[in-house]
Amino acid sequence: MAGQRTLARGAASLLVALLALLVGGPAYAEDGAIAHVESTGDGIRILVDVPGGAQVDLDGVSATLDDEGLDATATSTSSGSAVRRTTVLVIDTSNSMRKQGRFEAAQQAATTYLDAVPDDVEVGIVTFDSRVEVALAPTTDRAAARTVIDGLSLQRNTLLYDGIIAATAVAGDSGQRSLLLLSDGADAGSSASLEDATAAIEDAGTRVHIVGLDLPEDQLIALRTIAEAGEGDVITSSGSALAAAFAEQAEALADQVLVTAPLPDGFAADLATVQVTLPTSGGEPVVARALAKIEAASTPGAAAPLPTISDESTGWTAPDWLLWVGIGVFAIGLLAVALLLVPARPAPMSIADRVTAYSTRVSGLEEREQHKPQAEPVLDQAKAAAAGILERNSALNERMTRRLAAAGSEFKPSEWLLLHIGTVLAGGVVGLLLGRGNIIVGILFLVIAFFLPPLYLAYMAGRRRRAFDAALPEVLQLLSGALSAGLSLAQAVDTVVREGPEPIASEFKRVLVEARIGVTVEDAFEGVADRFQSKDFRWAVMAIRIQRQVGGNLAELLTTVAATMRERQYLRRHVRALSAEGRMSAIILCALPVLFLLFLLLVNRKFLDPLIHDPRGWILSGFGVVWMTIGAFWMSRMVKVEA
Repeated sequence: MAGQRTLARGAASLLVALLALLVGGPAYAEDGAIAHVESTGDGIRILVDVPGGAQVDLDGVSATLDDEGLDATATSTSSGSAVRRTTVLVIDTSNSMRKQGRFEAAQQAATTYLDAVPDDVEVGIVTFDSRVEVALAPTTDRAAARTVIDGLSLQRNTLLYDGIIAATAVAGDSGQRSLLLLSDGADAGSSASLEDATAAIEDAGTRVHIVGLDLPEDQLIALRTIAEAGEGDVITSSGSALAAAFAEQAEALADQVLVTAPLPDGFAADLATVQVTLPTSGGEPVVARALAKIEAASTPGAAAPLPTISDESTGWTAPDWLLWVGIGVFAIGLLAVALLLVPARPAPMSIADRVTAYSTRVSGLEEREQHKPQAEPVLDQAKAAAAGILERNSALNERMTRRLAAAGSEFKPSEWLLLHIGTVLAGGVVGLLLGRGNIIVGILFLVIAFFLPPLYLAYMAGRRRRAFDAALPEVLQLLSGALSAGLSLAQAVDTVVREGPEPIASEFKRVLVEARIGVTVEDAFEGVADRFQSKDFRWAVMAIRIQRQVGGNLAELLTTVAATMRERQYLRRHVRALSAEGRMSAIILCALPVLFLLFLLLVNRKFLDPLIHDPRGWILSGFGVVWMTIGAFWMSRMVKVEA
């Protein structure tokens, strides 16, 4: 019999559902409305919206489930409810709210709502402007909610539909869920459409009440569509009456009645016709009837799941032309890679390449070459193609060769060109991944990756040059000692190659190699001075050249030059120690704004919103960067002392 009753109830529920669909949706009574129905397993809880001002007799309540009577009891929810109730305030924080004190009125209305809403109702706050922000997850902490309301600020754009979808997710999927939306304008810039917003509301079963602030009739059409999807209403209001409209919505929650009853034996339907009758002192009872979905009971106070919303997805949207620029940049990069992969004949080694390969060879290199794995054919083809490109651009080839030699890198120009292109493409990909598809972040990382290899070479060249200058006096003293012992200049240079420090030993080895193929020792030394941009060594070369032309004691001359260089280095160190305080002050003053910006981005990003989303903030930021650059330049000139 129980199975037959269950089958009958299911058939009746299906028939009622079909009839409701044919007539255009669920039927609601004129007096009250069924706000929420949930099952506890052996019982049922029904939340009923009671019309304002109605004095109902809770002791005389009666209820039916699929026209079968229930042993029902009713209680007021003004002091709390066993059913979890969640309301999300969805507040428009676009710049249009500045007009006529609307924003201040909205803050006051939200505060009034928090004062009037029952204590058990969890309240969340979602704002929408140029981005959607979950300002507060649903909570019963009214102090936290008031703090969030007081701290709201305005931005451009109105992502209305995105805000509704986000608020629907914030409201969760259990208990009675409702949105209270405040807006003073139509949607502007949402990635979602009106259909997407209404579909999200219908799928979640969330009620939506909308307060339209000073809106014309044409802008109310979309809001009414949203309210109909959420089985709510649209209230038009002005700034002065806004607090009263919010208070009315809070009182509606306080006036709800909770009806509880045991479930009939064998009842297991998910959809049923629920009817509640509440007698009133005026004689006419309040009747609420609806075809309702029966949800599983939830635990009051459980945290609602937060939606997965990133600032990038709801933040500033790049214009279409910028997207095409980004696509064009990546297309050019892919084309360059394709050209580099075209097979080409390897170019013969020039005399300079042979000298470099011979002079930079160290002990054990032949053994490493024997155990070196064979290069991939594709990589060989790419290197050959890059070498062909550099041959057609001799200026680029010469500049890259000079920089690699100054940095002491063993890369060939063609290999470095491939590495540079690969770094740029990898930087763009990393930027797109970190920015979650944001083309601006991708281009920014692309530009950074473009400048990284040259900066690395400049850093390595500077470090190698400082090591060269630091070891130069001792090397000149070593040359002087070798010459005093009766060795020739070439033999003295060979002594430095065998016993001298790096990087001078490898550079002097190149001097010997160049001398063996016909270059004079003075010219080879001049090449070393050019590669290191060393004024001290250039003066030493000049002294050697003059001595070779006019004669004299070269050993004594080199001893004098070495002593002079030691004195100059001592003076440089002394000046550097005296200017340490100024340099440290310059570093701190230049780094402090950047570090403070990063700190605010981590702990209080909302504080920086005016600088990021307001054109006036862009102008101020631009002026700040310009003046910081000028200040950094002059501070660097003040603490830099030529010695």
